[in-house]
Amino acid sequence: MCTRFVCRRGSVVTGFNFDIDPAVWDHQVMEERDCFSIGILRPDGLRHSYHGVNRNGNAGTLLYVHGNPEGVFREGGGCVTVASLTERFIRGELTFDGALRLVREKRIVYAPDTTMQAVLSDRDGRTLLVEPGIGYREETGPYSLATNYSLLAPESTRPFLVPGDDRYERAARLLDGYRGKCTVSEAFSVLRAVRQEGLWATRVSFVYAPREQAVFYVENNRFDQVKTYRFPPQ
Repeated sequence: MCTRFVCRRGSVVTGFNFDIDPAVWDHQVMEERDCFSIGILRPDGLRHSYHGVNRNGNAGTLLYVHGNPEGVFREGGGCVTVASLTERFIRGELTFDGALRLVREKRIVYAPDTTMQAVLSDRDGRTLLVEPGIGYREETGPYSLATNYSLLAPESTRPFLVPGDDRYERAARLLDGYRGKCTVSEAFSVLRAVRQEGLWATRVSFVYAPREQAVFYVENNRFDQVKTYRFPPQ
């Protein structure tokens, strides 16, 4: 359960709520010189950057989605996992245009052990939604918003809607209401409004402001304790 948005009103601001069961996903906030990320411990013993921001402005996140047969993991030169695509984007190995070319030329599939969709954006607010087995869309308009259901083929995930889960609708109403420049404070207001509690609570919330070259984040819903990570000068 996660929420991601990119607001393009006045200045670009992106926000993300990372909602997980820590017994299932071992995570850690990682502050590196060129990358801020939520590192996920994988079977290879490494923490992979599946949610984060590069100093070049690339911001990528993976959101759980109920899988579809067309997106099932496959090996081969014509396939790329959505996890690999997202991590390469976050690590700065792919530009936005490079990611766009890749999804046009390759078959994007799920990772072997999980079904995820991706939201990729750059410092200018260009946003790419990638849904394995369904397709992709370059987003336009004043903002982009995604949760854990398909936007390209909503009927495919409608049977799996969690009763009472109206995060998308609540976040959209707030984003629709911001007529001026979207600020870091307003972005946190959205994240706080759709935060989760309980077993799959929101463990990390971050807001990235490209103009400030900074990521602001809180852990475990402590929205009164905002931490700041600024990318150091090159």
